[in-house]
Amino acid sequence: MSTDVILETRGLVKEFKGFVAVDEVGLQVQRGTIHALIGPNGAGKTTCFNLLTKFLEPTRGHILFEGVDITREKPAQVARRGMVRSFQISSTFPHMSVLDNVRVALQHTLGTATNFLVSARTLAQLDGRCMELLAEVGLAEFARRPAIELPYGRKRALEIATTLAMQPKLMLLDEPTQGMGHEDVEMVTQLIRKAAANRTILMVEHNMGVVGSIADVITVLQFGKVIAEGPYAEVSRNPQVLEAYMGSADVELEGAHG
Repeated sequence: MSTDVILETRGLVKEFKGFVAVDEVGLQVQRGTIHALIGPNGAGKTTCFNLLTKFLEPTRGHILFEGVDITREKPAQVARRGMVRSFQISSTFPHMSVLDNVRVALQHTLGTATNFLVSARTLAQLDGRCMELLAEVGLAEFARRPAIELPYGRKRALEIATTLAMQPKLMLLDEPTQGMGHEDVEMVTQLIRKAAANRTILMVEHNMGVVGSIADVITVLQFGKVIAEGPYAEVSRNPQVLEAYMGSADVELEGAHG
């Protein structure tokens, strides 16, 4: 685990007509780690993600990526720097094949990312890398199938493949296991662990079992403020965290011993 900080926020604030959704958040994500951002509903997690990826502008504070202040940059600029986000809602092209979904994400390597009139022969150059990415997430056998036919968990695997196609230095995963059954949760958890082998991941996740099994560092938000940070074993026993989640410091978060 590296001590190199890839992403940092300093005094990050977002106000909406007097309501403070993110309140002086100072975050440091170390390169090569899986860092989880958790908290009860309304804690400010998604707003924080939207600030980091520039879908929202902060009211105050600074965001630094690899030491460069990106606070006023546009989403496309941030993505080109290597900070790539997958969304809570499925964002695949449903009527395109699984292979073509990855091809679209890989077009940037040809310098044709905004050109949808690229010849089939040109796109075929990408097929080898497409299949490598699909194999990495267990979807090689589904390559020719329309994305709409994939089970929900496999759709999320496809989103991870398309995110990996963007060659991210930092992957931001928004609720990657939301709405999944146990089997799909386990599959996606393993994919995240595998994807993190030579990358950095920042994830918002409600499933404490997932967080406890793969996160190196956890930051807990409540009412827009950081109330705790550290490894899961420590955070899951923090009285302030237990109070935030359960309304009592006399209980334990599920999976605290996991």
